[in-house]
Amino acid sequence: MVREALAALLGLDDEIEVVAQVARGDEVVDATRTHRPDVALLDIEMPGMSGIEAAAALHRAEPGIRIVILTTFGRPGYLRRAMESGADAFLVKDAPAAQLADAIRRVLRGERVIDPTLAAAALVDGASPLTAREREVLRASADGSTNAELARALNLSPGTVRNYLSTAIQKTAARNRADAVRIARDKGWL
Repeated sequence: MVREALAALLGLDDEIEVVAQVARGDEVVDATRTHRPDVALLDIEMPGMSGIEAAAALHRAEPGIRIVILTTFGRPGYLRRAMESGADAFLVKDAPAAQLADAIRRVLRGERVIDPTLAAAALVDGASPLTAREREVLRASADGSTNAELARALNLSPGTVRNYLSTAIQKTAARNRADAVRIARDKGWL
């Protein structure tokens, strides 16, 4: 419903033509190959593949397509990860439609567009202290799996899993692994 409403609002702009809509992140690359848009507008949260993962896949497959990511989750870590994935713009959904249309025009001119509040928060928070492997192990632990189960799933030894989790707990200043997952998610690091 939100996607269709957004497409309808953008379609009212004389300079913007909505050529396709998809409901899943894992459909983005195929849709862009079929419809050849100049800009792909992605949500952070999509089934099948997150907007950040879809942006990275799209950036690799079709580097000429500009990418705008919208989110209700104004977290600095998401902003940083989105830009690293190839996004050209990162905006919160509560921005006015005219601001989104303006952002689309600006990315077509080669500009990067970032919500100013998120940009300031990202500078204050800094980069995620977690390594890619620590994020992977922490993310996998979110379902409550034991170290032995995580080790089997990630092809690591239980001791290595314990070390990664311990380091992630330290770096997030958490009380335990569940708290570390919560903190990392809240900051947009997972």
